[in-house]
Amino acid sequence: MKTIAFFNSKSGIGKTTLVYHLAWMYADLGLNVVVADLDPKANLTSLFLDEERLEELWLDGAHPQSILGTISPILEGNGDLTELQLEPITENLGLVVGDSELFIFESQLSEAWTRCYEGNELTFRTLSAFYRALFAAFQQQKADVVLIDVSPSLSAINTAALIAAEYVVIPLVQNPLFMYGLNNLGRSLLRLREKWQKCLNKKSVVDIDLPTAQMQPIGYVILQPHPPTNNTRWVDIPRVYRQSILNDNIETPPSVTQDNYCLATLPYYPGLIEMAIQAHKPIFHLKPADGAMGTYALAVKDCYKEFKQLAINLAKTCAIDFQKNNFAA
Repeated sequence: MKTIAFFNSKSGIGKTTLVYHLAWMYADLGLNVVVADLDPKANLTSLFLDEERLEELWLDGAHPQSILGTISPILEGNGDLTELQLEPITENLGLVVGDSELFIFESQLSEAWTRCYEGNELTFRTLSAFYRALFAAFQQQKADVVLIDVSPSLSAINTAALIAAEYVVIPLVQNPLFMYGLNNLGRSLLRLREKWQKCLNKKSVVDIDLPTAQMQPIGYVILQPHPPTNNTRWVDIPRVYRQSILNDNIETPPSVTQDNYCLATLPYYPGLIEMAIQAHKPIFHLKPADGAMGTYALAVKDCYKEFKQLAINLAKTCAIDFQKNNFAA
């Protein structure tokens, strides 16, 4: 299972919008995609679904079709996961529906993390709940890749989501205010990986699949800030990324344009983001009927090219196979 989490401990970067567009791009390129909303704010789900559908999913008290409904037996202490109900977006794109009430799982996960060295089965069922739900979605969709949106924190919910990831992509903004969160991010991922491995070494016989928690940082995506900033101070992102994430104090890092860890530099598209939200579609699907005319139409084409190249770069890094879809990457 190819699982990619998009994570930065700083909010307001544009991470959720990035995941949304990348999921659509992979679907457009013919891959089978699962996109999972594991952020309690559930903003990714709101981008995919209209208000009428959200009411149907969330106003039912049990929320049976969201990630919360899937883990509810564990939450209530009376069973294991229920069958995951993947929300179809297109034939080859399925959504693991997020839930604004997912935060109630936080205390139970926190307790499980403190007791993980005891090795009991319930603890491992709790901590692996997201991983096993995503694996069920992966099988159901016959997916090529699972994209995971998580919140900007190292909460118990987030750490349980992150250990489900094989790879981690870090969205960045070229601004010191948004770069400070990188300082401890690499060490935090390393500590989480080490802690999970120690937990696995203490486990008793557990008859369930457990994540290996590779969480391999594979690169960063530079996003233009929203709203645009006039801050003229620039950050040496290749150096900071290597020092903070890879613990590599390279003397002469490459420039951003030459850095293999830079998966893409995506411009900000003023006006088009709002237009896309209103139309309930990604920017590169906007049509003249949505208002994308003149210079907007040109920007739509540019957006498609940028996200297509990002999708290809990420696929190559993660060894995602395009060939079976007859797409020449």
